[in-house]
Amino acid sequence: MIQLSGVHKAFGANRVLNGVDLTIGRGESMVIIGGSGTGKSVTLKCILGLVRPDAGTITLDGQDVTRADRDAFLARFGMLFQGAALFDSLRVWENVAFRLLRGSLKRPKDEARAIAIEKLRRVGLGPQVADLFPAELSGGMQKRVGLARAIAANPEIIFFDEPTTGLDPIMAGVINDLIREIVTEMGATAMTITHDMTSVRAIADRVAMLHGGIVRWTGSVAEMDSTADPYVQQFIHGRAEGPIPAVR
Repeated sequence: MIQLSGVHKAFGANRVLNGVDLTIGRGESMVIIGGSGTGKSVTLKCILGLVRPDAGTITLDGQDVTRADRDAFLARFGMLFQGAALFDSLRVWENVAFRLLRGSLKRPKDEARAIAIEKLRRVGLGPQVADLFPAELSGGMQKRVGLARAIAANPEIIFFDEPTTGLDPIMAGVINDLIREIVTEMGATAMTITHDMTSVRAIADRVAMLHGGIVRWTGSVAEMDSTADPYVQQFIHGRAEGPIPAVR
């Protein structure tokens, strides 16, 4: 579904990606782990076409993402942003239906609202929430609204950027379970960026470790636990000692 081959990206003298090779299969849930500043978010932005790689290729269904029709291309994606990233001035249902109220996916207002309420129901929020503003919701409810927005247009591919950041362990578990259920139900291809190893184990079909601007290791969760790779072992166990410097 998604393939990155030899992807490089630098910002001035800062070389962030140094030849990333990664394949994400159709319907697969891929989780990318790695320390802060290792290029996880830049990789995601390159796939979306928000950042143009300096070298290498990125394809979606075999099509070069840099040559795709932007509206049609982005219509295939949904995204749950870190911190939910809701629009404070819009009501909850308008946040969920944001893409359905404008652009190529535009629907009549009543239809968009009905879809939003259904997606809210899917993430465990009742219709009484629809006309509230984000500031009236708890952090966990805001994250659910963000998830409902990510799936509102039934995307083929969903990106999750640190989906459990700022949540308590119980709510983080709820969000992880919802993500796993929804991705499976929709048959979507998913890519998640996270530091949370509980999320990795709950969400992932496969895991990729990004370090030093390259994908050092890929495999299943079971293989992640048993691999001898010192970078993976240090990261998943949170050890201060190892090849990854504690101060970066």
